[in-house]
Amino acid sequence: MTSILPLDRVREAAQLLSQARKVVILTHISPDGDAMGSSLGLWHWLRGLEPTKQCTVVIPNAFPDFLAWMPGADEVVIFEKDPEQVRLLLDDADMIVCTDFNEPKRIGALGECLTAVLQTKHTHCLLIDHHLHPADFATVMFSYPESPSSCELVYRLLIDLAQSSDYHQFCCPLSLSVATCLYTGMMTDTGNFSFNSNRADMYEIVSHLVRIGVDKDAVYNRVFNAYTADRMRLVGYCLYQKMEIIPEYHAALIYLKRKELYKFNFRSGDAEGIVNMPLQIKDIYYSCFMREDKVLPAEEPLAGGSKIKVKISMRSQGDRPVNDFCHEVFHGGGHKNASGGEYYGPIEEAVELFKQNYARFLQKN
Repeated sequence: MTSILPLDRVREAAQLLSQARKVVILTHISPDGDAMGSSLGLWHWLRGLEPTKQCTVVIPNAFPDFLAWMPGADEVVIFEKDPEQVRLLLDDADMIVCTDFNEPKRIGALGECLTAVLQTKHTHCLLIDHHLHPADFATVMFSYPESPSSCELVYRLLIDLAQSSDYHQFCCPLSLSVATCLYTGMMTDTGNFSFNSNRADMYEIVSHLVRIGVDKDAVYNRVFNAYTADRMRLVGYCLYQKMEIIPEYHAALIYLKRKELYKFNFRSGDAEGIVNMPLQIKDIYYSCFMREDKVLPAEEPLAGGSKIKVKISMRSQGDRPVNDFCHEVFHGGGHKNASGGEYYGPIEEAVELFKQNYARFLQKN
């Protein structure tokens, strides 16, 4: 498999990682499979590399229940639960690794802590990400929007480091824990390899991870077959009561207020995958799913005083991008066929923004 990472940056990352004694790994608000997979995969690799190296994964807020099985998930530190511990960890770190986010604001109030540390201390920062428009805040940056997941980029970096003749301590095989975490992120960020996944080298990576011992069927079951009966009823409600079709633009829209979610005992992760379902309808090529939520303490710097946040997810098929829509209208971004954003305010305003702008971004044919 051909390397896509510049050799000079790989060498610089190797130097920083070899010298670091206390490492903090950060990922984004409401961490998904790619966020957890990339951060935990790197965490396992660093711990296996040098047991004396202190390494901690920090996330802004809790991850979904269907990811709690991931190896190392029980050792993750949550900023929202223990901000003082996180501040101490950041102050004491000599290296910070940022995975699956492209600018400090994507980690909410934790981003202010990160920025303060980088500005006031001699702390190095490594960025590994695949989203558009990265901010310039890292010492070394691996930013590849064409990559379908940050987990794939972590894998590529670890393989390139292992092949480096300059740092022999990196020449070690990937453990099963590393492989399982990285596979989980690759699987979830491509909808079980149903979008942004038409590249042969991705399956070379998957083949390697399976040879290491990853049970891909078990990972699928733990992620996609672990929902509650309430979640299944929520899906039925969305499709029967809440789905709007915009036939001339081959689009579908589903949106839910908080009081609707409460009726189904909504838990973090219950909305996973709903945005993909309208794409099963013939001649529907775009799907947008919105849900209303409260603003978390970690997000208050982004909210402008609003107590309500709307989480927006968009999906598309074929050569029909949605990342520009999400970036320009909802201050988000992502892949060509899988993107998202947020709106701080009532969901009715977010829906109106979508309806005012879809004609600019969606194709009629």
